[in-house]
Amino acid sequence: QVQLIESGGGLVQAGASLRLSCAASGRTFSMYAMGWFRQAPGKEREFVAAIRSGGSTYYADSVKGRFTVSRDNAKNTVALQMNSLKPEDTAVYYCAAGLVPRADLLSTGRSYNYWGQGTQVTVSS
Repeated sequence: QVQLIESGGGLVQAGASLRLSCAASGRTFSMYAMGWFRQAPGKEREFVAAIRSGGSTYYADSVKGRFTVSRDNAKNTVALQMNSLKPEDTAVYYCAAGLVPRADLLSTGRSYNYWGQGTQVTVSS
């Protein structure tokens, strides 16, 4: 069992930066791929970024070059550094953990077994 708790959301202006953190419980954190997803009001949940247990990273095209995902296995944490934020980045952001066997499955929510409660990010124009 893995419990995930996100933090770091808030209200910022366009162009600003935010850093989201996700703290995980459990001794097997390093085995899991960690993903970030987001859901805006009235929209479906979408993939943002993921990092595999070995450190390989993957991003949605909409955030590539602006967001960076990282993990610290010693501290059981994963972070999402978000720069050059845009109003369209406004959403609830969720972190997720899963034993994802293939890279092409990282962007699929069903690949993840554990989810955090989400943290709100609001970007004003």
